[in-house]
Amino acid sequence: MAEDGNKALTWDDLPWQARLLAVPFWLLRFLPFPLLRWLGVALGELLYLVPNRRRVGLRNLELCFPERTLADRRRLLRGHYHAFGACLLSYGILWFSRPARLERLVVREGYEHYLAIQGRPIIALAPHFVGLDFGGIRHTLDHWGASIYTSTRDNPFDLLLRFGRSRFGPPLLFRRTDGIRQVVRAMRKGASLYYLPDQDLGPSESIFVPFFGVSTATVPALSRLAQLSNAAVVPMVTTLEGNRFVTRFYPAWEQFPSDDAEADTRRMNAFIEARVLECTPQYFWLHRRFKTRPPGEPDRYGRKG
Repeated sequence: MAEDGNKALTWDDLPWQARLLAVPFWLLRFLPFPLLRWLGVALGELLYLVPNRRRVGLRNLELCFPERTLADRRRLLRGHYHAFGACLLSYGILWFSRPARLERLVVREGYEHYLAIQGRPIIALAPHFVGLDFGGIRHTLDHWGASIYTSTRDNPFDLLLRFGRSRFGPPLLFRRTDGIRQVVRAMRKGASLYYLPDQDLGPSESIFVPFFGVSTATVPALSRLAQLSNAAVVPMVTTLEGNRFVTRFYPAWEQFPSDDAEADTRRMNAFIEARVLECTPQYFWLHRRFKTRPPGEPDRYGRKG
């Protein structure tokens, strides 16, 4: 096990750059959340003016919702930026506020589905909605767990994210390069896995399955993780609703995994699609989700991207 990679970060572990970056978040936590949300809308409007990521977001929405007008896609993306800005300004609550405030800010629905799993490891399937860190860190107040992160850089913000995820007990934080065996070993020891499934990690780790009708490079590891660890998959989606976050737990998937990893991965993408349709602006549209293409297909982020 890569012990250094799994070490919980404390304040003393952070370099001065990360501590300096933490200062504005430490100050923002004193503001009431309704004000932070209003300020987040203003920040989102400013970020929307930056062209590169805006073009990525609009292109993603065009690929997923070709039937919608450009004006509608722009409205959806502005809503995404508003929610993203509110979440970003509220990270200080996650990193520095008392647990009681976090419990008030993040409420849970369907939690009985998670608690119903007894005697088996659990994979909490958490798609990339903007509130995923709020649901995940709130979850660590009550449950010891593990998570896989993709960053290979120790930039100040990534270090702060790891610091926040380590606040309420020492989680196991695996780099994706650590390999699947170490994750399975941790799950067999009782750690639940907070699993973020929907990023483009390149052709070597992916298979191509549909996502909103687009052939999409998707990591098929959920099926293998569940099989090797005998884990139940309990989806867990966190969205910003009014002046609070809501984490919704869904019933554990039955007959999963099957003996067909591609079918299992299609099932996962179909589930994420359904959740995106319920709260479209809050899905993370700024990631180049369709960057990797099957052989012979053109780049989806060319001049239109």
